[in-house]
Amino acid sequence: MSSIAVCQITATTDKEQNFEVCSKLIREASERKAKAVFLPEACDYMGRNVKEILSMAEPLDGPIATRYKNLAKDLQIWISLGGIHEKTSSEKVSNSHIIINDKGEIAAVYRKVHLFDVEIPERNLNLKESKYVQKGYQIGPPVNSPVGKIGLGICYDLRFPAFSQRLMKMGSQIITYPSAFTTTTGPDHWEILLRSRAIENQCFVVAAAQVGKHFEGRSSYGHGMIVDPWGKVLAEFTDDNEGVILADLDLKKLANIRRNMPVADHQREDLYYLKRNVISSINDQPTYKFGEVTLKNSVLFYKTSLTMAFVNKRNVLPGPKRLSDLTAEENEDFFDVVRIVQRGMEEVHQASSSTIAIQDGPDAGQTIQHVHAHIIPRKKNDLKENDEIYARLQNHEQDTSVRIRNEDEMEAEATQLRQHFKD
Repeated sequence: MSSIAVCQITATTDKEQNFEVCSKLIREASERKAKAVFLPEACDYMGRNVKEILSMAEPLDGPIATRYKNLAKDLQIWISLGGIHEKTSSEKVSNSHIIINDKGEIAAVYRKVHLFDVEIPERNLNLKESKYVQKGYQIGPPVNSPVGKIGLGICYDLRFPAFSQRLMKMGSQIITYPSAFTTTTGPDHWEILLRSRAIENQCFVVAAAQVGKHFEGRSSYGHGMIVDPWGKVLAEFTDDNEGVILADLDLKKLANIRRNMPVADHQREDLYYLKRNVISSINDQPTYKFGEVTLKNSVLFYKTSLTMAFVNKRNVLPGPKRLSDLTAEENEDFFDVVRIVQRGMEEVHQASSSTIAIQDGPDAGQTIQHVHAHIIPRKKNDLKENDEIYARLQNHEQDTSVRIRNEDEMEAEATQLRQHFKD
């Protein structure tokens, strides 16, 4: 068994005071032999308005994150910073959940994908997180830690079952929902949602929480808790005080539950397909490596965490290695993207069919040592002989009669395709 600690705090606009409170609780958790400690969302500060939130934000190598990294290293404990305001631009921040290992290194960063834009006039609730937060585009793989494989979420993510199912399918044994849940929704929804996510995913659910009044007009529900895979609450805060609760996570019990009731094996994703983890923003870096080739982001039009789609320099028609090296996760993502891109290409190019070719190895015509598929929209009578397409594929890199498109042409098509998939 591994002992974890969950902290409950009342963050204010005073970053120094917030750090002092959190560091004291982390030290207490360490003294009580916890191997990992979990802090709530907005553990760095609570801002009263957008201007204040933006002005106080720091990058991941800023003073606040650095102090927590030093603390983790000194105490040899893992720390979950459940949500800090990561400075990304002058106009917006990222709501970033950071895992720091016991060496003081950042082991993972998750940027919140579901933003809390909710207005309930009769309950006097009006929060628009999108005013100052840039939403994330990736559900990251679980983090290997001494207490188990940790899947990262933040607060509002709790309301999306597909999110937690994705984390479970990726191997999570623990799912975290550090939160600043509102006092409007908390009494009716908080516990039942946490226990539901634990039961349906057969995971431990760890939820550190903000509590009490932060300033005039903003309060949080609290009731941080730890739930086991059977839905049993192992530990919880029953008052509005700051503090620490601990629980032992029995991974053998988790394995037994999953073995005796193999829910994951029984899921019918052929009937209720969970959409892939699509990254709609492909401008997060200027270039991407594709085997030995460097691609500009301007020629990409669809991208997941494992697969990318881009336009070709030479059109076969107008208009990593080997497949066996792919992991199950990569294989699933690759062929799923092929299916999605095929459908989109046919719609954009008004084609009735497609040729999909995978040249798997140099003797099959592979020129770039990386797994890739050619998706070629087809129309009736586009070639005299239908199978001529394979000869063209084999020779299109060397065929001097095929014009090499310039970057402007490639970018124009990629822009059109990007907009289609975005829509």
